Amino acid sequence: MTDRLVYWAYALGWAVLKHLPERVARGLFDRLADYAWRRRGKRVLQLEANLRRVRPELDEAGLRALSRAGMRSYLRYWMESFRLPVWSRERVARDVQVAGFGHLREALESGRGAVIALPHMGNWDLAGTWVAQLGYPFTTVAERLKPERLFDRFVAFREGQGMEVLALTGGGVNVIGTLARRLREGRLVCLVGDRDLSEAGIEVSFFGEATRMPAGPAALCQRTGAALLPVTLWYDGPVLRAVIHPEVAVPEEGDRKARTLAMTQAMADLWEQGIREHPEDWHMLQRFWLADLPARETVGAAAAPRPEAAPEPAAEPAAEASGS
Repeated sequence: MTDRLVYWAYALGWAVLKHLPERVARGLFDRLADYAWRRRGKRVLQLEANLRRVRPELDEAGLRALSRAGMRSYLRYWMESFRLPVWSRERVARDVQVAGFGHLREALESGRGAVIALPHMGNWDLAGTWVAQLGYPFTTVAERLKPERLFDRFVAFREGQGMEVLALTGGGVNVIGTLARRLREGRLVCLVGDRDLSEAGIEVSFFGEATRMPAGPAALCQRTGAALLPVTLWYDGPVLRAVIHPEVAVPEEGDRKARTLAMTQAMADLWEQGIREHPEDWHMLQRFWLADLPARETVGAAAAPRPEAAPEPAAEPAAEASGS
């Protein structure tokens, strides 16, 4: 599909879906999900390969049923995101239920700042809207999409929900410096952190196999003193549920690299538990484990409008080091 067709497909979604009755929109996207699932394209096959690691005890029929549920969950994310601009505050408050919110409130009210780190589960945009509407605006990072005007529309959509969005590249902004500054101001940063197969990622064990995850969340918290709060999300009928887990503390021993690895592995362990309990809501349709990659391949983030975890800063910018 050309960039122009991609743009107009998304534009049509934003323009039309929000005006359809809820039942009609949900039925349409369930049918789209089932159609994609029956075609067994490369993304569906990769989803099944990933889910096989999560639920190795399933037979082929069970795995197929799980992947179908996974595709429906993934398309539900899109349906809700297209319709989110017309949802009322009351609708958002009703349809998002969060446990452990006290961990976030405590960190922000203490003035420390906080990094919420989450995997590709449920609906990040809906959860982010819920947080922003409670009076906690936040900063996040997104990979620049093509065509450029599609990226601009995603940024405008998220900013309309109360988020500050930094382009990972090409924005003329020092991303790491800006995130560190926000945290030192006692503010909130939200980052998706379960997939980074670049050479800069930290190798961790996930469902018993090696993968890489971004070092950014743990590294930023070490540098700024902010609290690192892992989150898991899943759908429960009409409700999006989330758990904000207790802070992942910075280890007292080891160098910076060892501490970053320990903190990232601790997050991975929490996400593994959440994904094992709700595998259909883990939207990982790309190669994830290192064993699935050709030698020396570097894989970027998925071409979905998900915020990305910032890379690990190699060194503090001068302005940040001086605390200005």
